Amino acid sequence: MSQAQNRPKVGLFATCLVDLFRPSVGFSAAKLIEDAGCDVHVPIAQTCCGQPAYNSGDTKDTRDLAKQVIEQFEGFDYVVAPSGSCGAMLKMHYPELFKGDALWEERCRRFSDKVFELVSFLTDVRGMTEVQARLDKSVTYHDSCSGLRELGIAKQPRQLLATVEGLELKEMAGPDVCCGFGGTFCVKYPDISGKIVSKKTAAIAESGADMLLAGDMGCLMNMAGKLKREGSTIEVRHVAEVLAGMTESGPIAGSGK
Repeated sequence: MSQAQNRPKVGLFATCLVDLFRPSVGFSAAKLIEDAGCDVHVPIAQTCCGQPAYNSGDTKDTRDLAKQVIEQFEGFDYVVAPSGSCGAMLKMHYPELFKGDALWEERCRRFSDKVFELVSFLTDVRGMTEVQARLDKSVTYHDSCSGLRELGIAKQPRQLLATVEGLELKEMAGPDVCCGFGGTFCVKYPDISGKIVSKKTAAIAESGADMLLAGDMGCLMNMAGKLKREGSTIEVRHVAEVLAGMTESGPIAGSGK
């Protein structure tokens, strides 16, 4: 069997926010997965993971969305998402949806077992220890709630960022403190969300970093929007763009110098 035939087949779950607002993250993710020795496939019929419906208590529609996702991705060796939030939905919460379902429980378990967040997949599954990228800036990293608390993602992005030439990591105070986005939380409780993100952007500014990085587009858009309204020059990007060396596109929300 040839080396090409031995390469794992990875289904890239692009996520709604990447697809609609930040396609460059999807391209960066694909490059990183290929650099890790895998073939990347992006099913055209993929759709939302169902998390907004799930968090709102709409179990029926969530199950319908989940079935479509499983059908689109179950033929791959791995399923990778550039989002701790969506990754946790696929890996941790899908099995809850089909518990006791004779037709779908085992099928869902097999699917969820091969789901990984992007940076976790690169380091924990594929053993990647370094990247070939350069960024002559200082950065600070926000630990998104779902990725950190549900998937245990914290050291992995920092491990790879440490190998980016020219990059200096400046940790903010409370990098693991919520940014206030929380999916539908920011819509239901905008005043509370606004206070939380204000504290977060203050910590980001106090770090003295040129750039803010994270692994979830929801968090990044929330923080980037607040920084822009505050007149900040701090650039905001998804960590995949930096690790892939693909920072040609403008920053999120047009923030930055």
